[in-house]
Amino acid sequence: MSTLPWPVAVGSVLVGLAFVLVFVRLVLGPRLPDRVVALDMIAYLAVGVIALWTLASGVTAYLDAALVLALIAFLATVAFARFIDAQEETPPPATPPTDRD
Repeated sequence: MSTLPWPVAVGSVLVGLAFVLVFVRLVLGPRLPDRVVALDMIAYLAVGVIALWTLASGVTAYLDAALVLALIAFLATVAFARFIDAQEETPPPATPPTDRD
């Protein structure tokens, strides 16, 4: 009998708990960077789920999918960071003058 199933079960419970906590952070925010970090964490938790599935099934081909997901998540994080940085650099629109002046 292999000793692998119980660590995979414990890891699955912990990753599931982390999914719940990160989803709460994603919903509650309060700011856009908080939500971006939560989305990034969800992607990396999905990589962890794939790694656990690889351990449980013994099929190493799933690691390729985990690697691709990790690379795409990294690129998405960089894109979000550039988007947030561009938003902070643009000044707010000027208000038109009113007749009261």
